[in-house]
Amino acid sequence: MMMTMTMTMTTRTTMTTTMTMMMMMMLMLMLLLLLLIMMMTMMMMMMMMMMMMMMMMMMMMMMMMMMMMMMMMMMMMIMIMTMTMMMMMMMMMMMMMMMMMMMMMMMMMMMMMMMMMI
Repeated sequence: MMMTMTMTMTTRTTMTTTMTMMMMMMLMLMLLLLLLIMMMTMMMMMMMMMMMMMMMMMMMMMMMMMMMMMMMMMMMMIMIMTMTMMMMMMMMMMMMMMMMMMMMMMMMMMMMMMMMMI
């Protein structure tokens, strides 16, 4: 291309202008390439950053979920414990009541027996 240009161009000025034009074109192309590479790298970096952020977010979410689960489990445990305690207390109370009733009955029986004896 350049050879043909030099062949066709007669004057020196036109040649120099064409040369400069070519040089400019080359420079522009180089710059464009550089820009493209830069853009690509930037995109890659951004993607990596986004991925990292996403991973971090996921990890945080997982941690939060785990914590929540743990808390729920603890709450459930406490609830069950209290419930069992309540049940135990109720049972104890019932037993006591039963015992009292039995004692009363026994006393009544004794009294009756005594009366009979008398």
